[in-house]
Amino acid sequence: MQNRRDFLKNTGAMALGGLMLPNLADAFSEAKKVKNFGVQLYTTMSVIDKDVEGTLRQIAGIGYKEIESAFSMKGGFYGMKPKEFAKLVSDLGMSWQAHHVNGAPFNRPAPRPSAEGSKAPARPAMPPMKNLLNNTQEIVDEVAEGGAKYLVCASIPVNKMEEVKLSLEILQKAGEAAKKAGLTFVFHNHTAEFEMVEGQRPFDIMASQISADLLKFELDLAWATKAGVNIPELFQKHPGRFPLFHIKDLNKETQKPVEVGTGYIDFKPILEAAKTAGVKHYFVEQDGAPSPVDNLTTSFNNLKKIVA
Repeated sequence: MQNRRDFLKNTGAMALGGLMLPNLADAFSEAKKVKNFGVQLYTTMSVIDKDVEGTLRQIAGIGYKEIESAFSMKGGFYGMKPKEFAKLVSDLGMSWQAHHVNGAPFNRPAPRPSAEGSKAPARPAMPPMKNLLNNTQEIVDEVAEGGAKYLVCASIPVNKMEEVKLSLEILQKAGEAAKKAGLTFVFHNHTAEFEMVEGQRPFDIMASQISADLLKFELDLAWATKAGVNIPELFQKHPGRFPLFHIKDLNKETQKPVEVGTGYIDFKPILEAAKTAGVKHYFVEQDGAPSPVDNLTTSFNNLKKIVA
């Protein structure tokens, strides 16, 4: 099982239980409680390209109302044009709110067929993948055409200071283009953004050097927690700058994503601070989900109990 950042590297692209917790209903008021919970489709990576409409229909059947799209082996938006994908989502009673793209390209390993007797899995040929370094305006135009509100940079290199500096240039340019097109540009974190690079955290550099009107954040609650971030304090420092959340849980022993409510993430203080964060949309995500529809069903049912 691997997180999005690892998946993108490996394929060559950069790329609560049912407890009643106090004040959580108020914390979710901005999102109109459970009816506005959404899904990050990276959760369904193992199945969606085999049956896009069928997978989305199952997601809608669980009760999710919003979609955040991601990379697809079919290319484009799960093999569709932006308006076509938006219509399919709408016809199923959901809305397409956000789209994830890579910040920069990386060298891709060559395709590898499965060999008899080999334990190594086959590596399929990768379709062309657009990124914000080389395709900013094209990406912005497509997302705006489809009617989504948020363009999200899913991941970008930040392990060395030269990478951080290049990332700032890419994010600044993308933020300007997105704003001009009427989109909100957002950055999604992993753990690396909260790890020190020459004495500074890349997240802090992004937040301080790019204005809030050009760059906001989608906080992945699991990766931020794993990185040791005091999330409510982060919201206090940057109020209103987190319109999107990734609701994700982690197994304490393996540190791998699991269904929401089955891991160790303490959602209570985070969700009670959601108003300060400025959150408007909550997307459930489980990287490497072994049975995506079943896993999403469990997560949804646990969230429904929280806000009952």
